[in-house]
Amino acid sequence: MWSAAMWGGISGSAVLLGAIAAMSFPIKKKIIGFIMAFGTGVLIGAATYELLGESVHSGGLFPTSMGFVIGAVVFTVLDLIVSRKGAHKRKRSAGQGESSSSSGIAIFIGTVMDAIPESIIIGASLIENNSVSWLLVIAIFISNIPEGLSSTSGMLKSNISKQKILILWITVLVISAFCSWAGYIFLEDASEDLMAIIASFAAGGIITMVGSTMLPEAFEEGGSLVGLIASIGLLASLILTRI
Repeated sequence: MWSAAMWGGISGSAVLLGAIAAMSFPIKKKIIGFIMAFGTGVLIGAATYELLGESVHSGGLFPTSMGFVIGAVVFTVLDLIVSRKGAHKRKRSAGQGESSSSSGIAIFIGTVMDAIPESIIIGASLIENNSVSWLLVIAIFISNIPEGLSSTSGMLKSNISKQKILILWITVLVISAFCSWAGYIFLEDASEDLMAIIASFAAGGIITMVGSTMLPEAFEEGGSLVGLIASIGLLASLILTRI
């Protein structure tokens, strides 16, 4: 039970580590873009090999398809809502356009929205195998580092205080740990069909998030090389499934 919270906290801690790095070191935008591109490749692989593959195997094609589409639609709707409140550039290292606490809160809400399905499925992965999905933890951890870097750089340029930024990211870490714990506790007796829907729901949200936020940021900051780097990330995720 507590190991689920631990692994969720570990994956969520990457946002905080990225934030601390952005506050402590001058990191070039191109480097942030490259890290994010690698993270997108790993996340796509994790969603495909770990979530969708297992969902089809355990629950069948129909529950998997249904969960995936619902996850993509729900994430898109929520993303549109928080984007209108100022979170549309939550993964951007450019300034958010205004010194606004509401913009900072919107960025925080958007990040939490990204983290919740990821963390729940980390906890759920412990149920079936009694061990965490290393691919998911590594993929989410890698993708969260550039999110912390980019979002923190943007909030700093919008004159949001370092103390407030740290509080926001520590809260994300706590929420990630709690959601992973909740995923383990409340899904322990779930049927295979329900688990397939939940896993594919998370996959739909992750893929939509990658396409709408991470890839645009990676290309904007890293240029044409991001396609190659994302491909390497995808290959890395495949290798991790075979280790």
